[in-house]
Amino acid sequence: MQTQSPQTLPARSLFHLAFHVTDLDEARRFYGGVLGCAEGRSTDTWVDFDFFSHQISLHLGEPFKTTCTGRVGDHLVPMPHFGLVLLLPEWRALARRLEAAGMDFVLKPQLRFEGQPGEQWTMFFCDPFGNPIEVKGFATLDRVYAS
Repeated sequence: MQTQSPQTLPARSLFHLAFHVTDLDEARRFYGGVLGCAEGRSTDTWVDFDFFSHQISLHLGEPFKTTCTGRVGDHLVPMPHFGLVLLLPEWRALARRLEAAGMDFVLKPQLRFEGQPGEQWTMFFCDPFGNPIEVKGFATLDRVYAS
């Protein structure tokens, strides 16, 4: 039986996350405009986006409370948070896009675990409602769970 690299395997499933925002128009400007996510279905109280091939549903309401208790190297980052893993070329393109938009990063784009099995690039930022997002970049997806 021949095996394929995780990079070439089709997605086994899609992740769905629903969370609160306080303004759908502002959410559209950020997720659609800044991040480049395609908009899906919507009503007057929620909107769906294709978040890098996963579904997020933004509902009007009070965003979840976060605290900076997650240790990333010498930094504390907001918990809870959500995010995604991209291959390095896509990660770099998104980092450039966010930098060009003037993103105020919680943790600026940087390399972590250099030369180690879990070597990755990471960046943390918040949407306009304070929802924290981490985006990781890997040279190859078969290293995501390397230890």
